[in-house]
Amino acid sequence: MVTLDSRPALPAVPKSPDDVPGWFWPLDQQLFSWLLERQTAVGQHGDLLEMGSYLGRSAILIGRHRQPGEAFTICDLFDSDAPDGDNAAEMTMSYRETLTRAAFERNYLAFHAELPTIVQAPTSALAGDVLAPGSCRFAHIDASHLYEHVAGDIQTARAALADDGIVVLDDFRSPHTPGVAAATWEAVFDHGLRPICLTPEKLYGTWADPGTLQGELLQLDGDVDGCNLDIDIIRGHQVLRFSGPGVAKLMPSGIHRDGRSAAPPRPAGRSAARRLALDLLPPIATRAVRRGLRSARERRA
Repeated sequence: MVTLDSRPALPAVPKSPDDVPGWFWPLDQQLFSWLLERQTAVGQHGDLLEMGSYLGRSAILIGRHRQPGEAFTICDLFDSDAPDGDNAAEMTMSYRETLTRAAFERNYLAFHAELPTIVQAPTSALAGDVLAPGSCRFAHIDASHLYEHVAGDIQTARAALADDGIVVLDDFRSPHTPGVAAATWEAVFDHGLRPICLTPEKLYGTWADPGTLQGELLQLDGDVDGCNLDIDIIRGHQVLRFSGPGVAKLMPSGIHRDGRSAAPPRPAGRSAARRLALDLLPPIATRAVRRGLRSARERRA
């Protein structure tokens, strides 16, 4: 008698981080890499933190930028029970069938020699003495989508980050995650979080002055094939906005130790400065200018 094993077969060991299931798109992959490598280039040290890792796609990239002497802490429920009914319902809807700690560890170890520090618990467990105050330089928040949880995660990250640390908030504008949006903009308007830039999926921010980082990003000029760079003014503060599938100019080479870009200035043309000018024009004038630019491109084609 032949007995068939009814257990599902394990997926193949990933050969590329893109083989790992998840929602970590190329635009954000490049921004993560640029920001983390810039921190290394300017001599910034500190631990790394990720709240909510799913199967490890973003953790694998973050782990590549861990410097000697730094810790990398991952906090996720994985296959543990959620602490409350609403969180349990969210996990059942989105993650329960696929998310296990064993799957995360298998994926991570396909690209790294050792695992990060794993806290298998609700992210509220980090609010105690797990993280030393001011010890982190980079934190990625991608755990619960419930307002109360995200608001707590933001405050945990704020306490753990150094003065010039960076926090990245996932799903700050997705239609199905209004709680993340509420907690994110509350942090901006009421708790001093300063947005550096936005992508369709994530808000990048700091509790320091973002001007130097924004200046370097503007020098890169995101207006290249596959990417648009626009500038918004929110409550008097400049916020960069990237959109499109990729940012070809977001390469970490050519950064001085003092943080200045070593790349020569780009020639005039479709620059971020011109986009800023368009954004500050009245809407009717902006539309007219954009129509003129499109017509000129069509004539050249």
